[in-house]
Amino acid sequence: MSLPAPHPIYTLRGAGGALNTLHFRCHGEDPHLLFSGSGKGSIHIWNLNSRRAEKVVEAHSGSSVTWVSTLQSTDTLISQGRDMQVCLWDLNEGRSELLESVWTGSVGFCQCSLLETSPTNYLLAFAAQQTEEIKIIELPSKNPVCTLTPKAKVGMVMCIKLWKTNSGLGPLLLAGYEDGSLLLWDVTQRAKLSQVRAHPEPVMCLTFDPRRLRGISGSSEKKLSSWTLDSQNNIQLQDDVTLVNPGVSQLCIREDGRILASAGWDDRVRIFSWKTLRPLAVLQYHTDMVLSVAFSDHQDPRQRLLAAGSKDQRISLWSIYNDGAGKG
Repeated sequence: MSLPAPHPIYTLRGAGGALNTLHFRCHGEDPHLLFSGSGKGSIHIWNLNSRRAEKVVEAHSGSSVTWVSTLQSTDTLISQGRDMQVCLWDLNEGRSELLESVWTGSVGFCQCSLLETSPTNYLLAFAAQQTEEIKIIELPSKNPVCTLTPKAKVGMVMCIKLWKTNSGLGPLLLAGYEDGSLLLWDVTQRAKLSQVRAHPEPVMCLTFDPRRLRGISGSSEKKLSSWTLDSQNNIQLQDDVTLVNPGVSQLCIREDGRILASAGWDDRVRIFSWKTLRPLAVLQYHTDMVLSVAFSDHQDPRQRLLAAGSKDQRISLWSIYNDGAGKG
């Protein structure tokens, strides 16, 4: 017999807009928090113990919030909006004060990428005013690091991912572009290392596993494209995953490297084994397209959660494959 379809353990309502982005902070002491950014310009800080919004930050002058994250070392929230601003907020002692803002000039939907380089310093990558450009700055100083501009015509930058290698090289950045290309950049050398055409349509989302040097990307088509990096930092296309329905908003790999979640335009979240890409489950709850997925960073694996945010203005929380069933 097949297993019954899973159900969310609970849901969060009241965001007041489409849920474009989600971010957990559960690695420290209570309270465990989930941050959400909405299409109405508000950031909700949800207390996962009380299952209520602890605070609402009205950000970006009512423009859609496209990305949220936090600095691990301080009580600082980072948000990105369609008002072409990246904002840093002080949440210490219950505050929600604007500390700094960075003007990006970008009118697209490309989400920022954040990389911790030391306990007190970070790199922030974002799409720039010129649609094919990516700018990288240091935080909290806001000092510019570099601008990455492809020589070939690949169109608008759609999605980016900063990561650090174990080989001693400086930070690298993966980027997906409008023409379906993936480019790998060396941030220190400001140089393109490799390029492939992974999709016939724009790359809508990508995620990467630095431990396995393996990534996966999605677009508006009925396919996920997986790929690896070889010893020369060349992107090598691997297996494709055929989907039932077209369109993927976001992809997320759980920290233990066992399962992959996809946010579908067909209102569903799909779970795959990250090792084999075998389909494991279809999560059906939402009544409109799923825009965001995120795994929690609980230190206890048994507490790990998956959150999904939808255009239907609801967040669903799921506890799945926490007993090793997703080793795949």
